[in-house]
Amino acid sequence: MEDIELQQIWKSYDQRLQEQLVFSRKNAFEITKMKVKSELTGMRPIKIFTVLLGILWVLFLDVIFINLFSAANLFFLVSAGFISLVNKVAVGIYLYQLILISSVNINSPIIGTQKKIAGLVTSTLWVTRILMLQLPFWTIFFLSSSEIGTGNLLFWVIQVLVTIAFAGLAIWLYINIRYENRDKRWFKFLFGSYEWGPIMKAREMLIQIEEYKETNS
Repeated sequence: MEDIELQQIWKSYDQRLQEQLVFSRKNAFEITKMKVKSELTGMRPIKIFTVLLGILWVLFLDVIFINLFSAANLFFLVSAGFISLVNKVAVGIYLYQLILISSVNINSPIIGTQKKIAGLVTSTLWVTRILMLQLPFWTIFFLSSSEIGTGNLLFWVIQVLVTIAFAGLAIWLYINIRYENRDKRWFKFLFGSYEWGPIMKAREMLIQIEEYKETNS
């Protein structure tokens, strides 16, 4: 009789323990989802600030471009026009990222959130690659077509070398800014922690959630 009672007590204790474990795992699962949301929404202020600053910068460039169109030299017009175009594209991408961040729902299927994070990763890489293309144009906007073939030879040698160097750097960055290079020192320096870090943290936590679901399915 005592053995039966002990077995029942043990089964009851084991059942309560299992229920507590399931409850704890469920809580950990929900907390992790909230952390994912927190990491992503924490990026919103800097994105909004970047969009507003980008809009002001593009408007400033366009006003100068329009007002000086008839008087400015070709180097300035080409440089200002291209820099303005690149920054317009960047503003558009940042707006797209804000929409992605706002549409994240922690109660929706994990695959939906994974797709949004993948979109953030891809767009972050692309916006940086595109912005790098403007580098050489910052080295020629002040030149005048009337100065070509005249002036100090040393100045033109340095000017050509600097422009080639910036063009080479822009092309190299455009080619090498890829997800595969995320662990390299120059990549981490370029992206910093305020923009790339939260995306990677959210991505890693989603992987943990997926692993938890697979082990408990």
